[in-house]
Amino acid sequence: MDALKNFANKGQSGAAGTSNTAPAAGAQKDDYGDKAAAFLNKKYNNDKLDRSQLEKITDGAREGFEKVTGKHVPEKFSN
Repeated sequence: MDALKNFANKGQSGAAGTSNTAPAAGAQKDDYGDKAAAFLNKKYNNDKLDRSQLEKITDGAREGFEKVTGKHVPEKFSN
């Protein structure tokens, strides 16, 4: 499980092998939607989008889902 956490945090820390488990002051903690978007961006888009662009995409997807279904997405999946 630690290897999975390290893999998920590798993109945030900026250096391979180091894990940043606590977010910096004022920084937003990644939810599952953000982590999935970052993974897809890295794998298929060669990291062409920055964090703010990915955040806008995941927020738009969450808002669209909530508008269409009328259901609230839990904080664990999208903040």
